[in-house]
Amino acid sequence: MKRVITYGTFDMLHYGHINLLRRAKELGDYLIVVLSTDEFNWDEKGKKTYFSYQQRKQLLEAIRYVDLVIPEQSWEQKITDVDLYKVDTFVMGDDWKGEFDYVSDQTSADVVYLERTPEISTTQIKKDLNTKNLATAQKH
Repeated sequence: MKRVITYGTFDMLHYGHINLLRRAKELGDYLIVVLSTDEFNWDEKGKKTYFSYQQRKQLLEAIRYVDLVIPEQSWEQKITDVDLYKVDTFVMGDDWKGEFDYVSDQTSADVVYLERTPEISTTQIKKDLNTKNLATAQKH
């Protein structure tokens, strides 16, 4: 069985996330998604999620491409995760290109950066919603 692992926040789940998960799953038989906890997002990434960890986990578990969801609590856990779950392929979006090459140096896993869906991102959705809300508020 070929195991694939990917990491992310997956807040405000959208079709770009689904595309990434589908393409990651196509690289193997079993897809593990390591989901950033609320604390890790706030303490390490400086971002607050719209949905809680449990809500995001529930959404991911409902996706047919995802076999297992585990928590991401530190940047350093990647090597441990790859070894513990006997991962063959480590997948990230290409906006991280080069950042995780060390994983293939320290483990037997291949590192693959998948192209993001260009016209969609959670950041853009939040900006668009804020712009729309601001415009609506200014009308009233």
